[in-house]
Amino acid sequence: MECPTLRYLLLTTTLCAVMHSLHAGNIYVSPNGDDHNNGTAAQPKATLQAALQQAREWRRLHDPALQQGIHIILKGGTYYLYEPIFIRPEDAGTPDSPTIIEAAPDERPVLSGAIKIEEWKPFKGKIRVAGIPFVVDDLRELWVDGERAVRAKDTKGDSMHRILRWDYKTESCWIPTPVVKATDGLEMFIHQWWAIAVLRIKSMQVAGDSTQLFFYQPESKIQSSHPWPAPWESKEFGNSAYWLTNALSLLDEPGEWFFDKKTKQLYYWPRNNEKSAAVPVLETLVNMVGTSYVSFKGISFQHTTWLRPSQKGHVPLQAGMYLLDAYKLETPGTPDKKGLENQAWIGRQPAAVQLRHTDHVRFDHCRFEHMAATGLDLVEGCHQDTIIGSLFKDIGGTGIQLGTFSDEWMEAHLPYQKPVCSQILVSNNLITDVTNEDWGTLGISAGFVKEVSILHNEVNEVSYTGIAVGWGWTPTVNAMSNNRIIGNRVHHYARHLYDVAGIYTLSAQPGTLITANVVDSIYKAPYAHIPKHWFYMYADEGTAYITVKDNWLPADKILQNANGPGNTWENNGPQVSDSIKQHAGLEPAYHYLIADRAPIHTEQPINH
Repeated sequence: MECPTLRYLLLTTTLCAVMHSLHAGNIYVSPNGDDHNNGTAAQPKATLQAALQQAREWRRLHDPALQQGIHIILKGGTYYLYEPIFIRPEDAGTPDSPTIIEAAPDERPVLSGAIKIEEWKPFKGKIRVAGIPFVVDDLRELWVDGERAVRAKDTKGDSMHRILRWDYKTESCWIPTPVVKATDGLEMFIHQWWAIAVLRIKSMQVAGDSTQLFFYQPESKIQSSHPWPAPWESKEFGNSAYWLTNALSLLDEPGEWFFDKKTKQLYYWPRNNEKSAAVPVLETLVNMVGTSYVSFKGISFQHTTWLRPSQKGHVPLQAGMYLLDAYKLETPGTPDKKGLENQAWIGRQPAAVQLRHTDHVRFDHCRFEHMAATGLDLVEGCHQDTIIGSLFKDIGGTGIQLGTFSDEWMEAHLPYQKPVCSQILVSNNLITDVTNEDWGTLGISAGFVKEVSILHNEVNEVSYTGIAVGWGWTPTVNAMSNNRIIGNRVHHYARHLYDVAGIYTLSAQPGTLITANVVDSIYKAPYAHIPKHWFYMYADEGTAYITVKDNWLPADKILQNANGPGNTWENNGPQVSDSIKQHAGLEPAYHYLIADRAPIHTEQPINH
């Protein structure tokens, strides 16, 4: 007969063990879980949202579980999101009790903004078709078996046509008469200096071998009103390049696709025996606002879209910041800048993960992949946040973006005097194969920021500039100061656009230091407006009060354009010590990222 006392002790011990597991500060999540579960390893929840709610309740009730911090542990698999995850002020941790959202050991959880399509039917020839749920209003990106597919267009690969001329008075463009005739949904993708533009075509008027294109508003007015950058016309170097896209009749080679918004049918010409398509439906996966001491560790963020170009076109000023309004001053000059003729007000692309008014937020060993616009964006009011040891790959826009780029109501060429993002650390990240949709975006892009440290990152395979810090085109002292760009490696950049550099600055930045970086291997961009207008380092308008020294460059190809006072340039070029070259880029503890580096394109970069 079992002793009652022993039975009581066994039950008590078991109950204590269960209670300890419930109050150990761990909340488990699994794609196979259930949000009604208690969040233990044996009974995980199904969504990160539910885990955050449980953590929020622990903090509200001062549960003993939060004494050593809260660990939300995501098991491997894909978590398909139907809306962005919102991390609020109530989700904030403390220095002694942070909230850490992390991958289970040796597993890779993915937060995805896509729906999955696996059932295809024959359509015509080798083209297949799949029905798309009506929750998808539009589609601008598609990944098939993990590879980015190409929206159907009228050129092969990256080849482009040349415009004939631009008529600013009628807001129209003349091109060689195209093969496509229907204009419903048709778009023009045009290369112009240091940016691209996406213009929705309203109508075409054919005149023999030439055709006049007219565009929808608001991009029609903006494209023909703003002076910089504008369509390029040059007898010496060739006019601006372009292609037409988004018509079923243009789907003529493997890897291309077309989406019919009216019928909700997706057409695709497979490259091999591909089956599984990821159709992105969310523009943002995670919004963090007003929170602190929250970390992501080992989490993958995948599959976002960006639909604004389908609704209003896309005409950027620079760095992908799209114009809301713009025009040319008839009499140049403003109180801050005598020769200014460009008036511009800008909007900002969405990001897969967006932070506003955060502090001590950390992204560690995370992955940002298969995205339409920006990967990670610290928009405003962020302080003492860290991005370290993470991969940014296969992204349509900028990899990492930081700080203010003029408020929407503020003209873009004015000095910014309000508080800005500060004391941000961006260290030992690999940014590769980004800027794939909007060629004028960057690897790492910082606007008005203060005391930001960009250290030992590797940036490669970008269409434009590798790392840029500053905004405003003004020598007036503003909110920027004491930034550090140290020990980075930028190579294989400027695949498509010039007026470019590996490292680029704008406006006054007192106390800023740029040192011990390596810039190498710029591509020979095939449609550059001026083929020689490229640089390894580029201090653009208003750059002032910065020190640039001991950066290894293959040659002394540097531009200082309309700089302000107080700059110091020392010992930059091929004579710099080999130790600088050897130690730039990812530090040894982060070399695991190199295995994920994008393949270097086969065309020969320019080297000196």
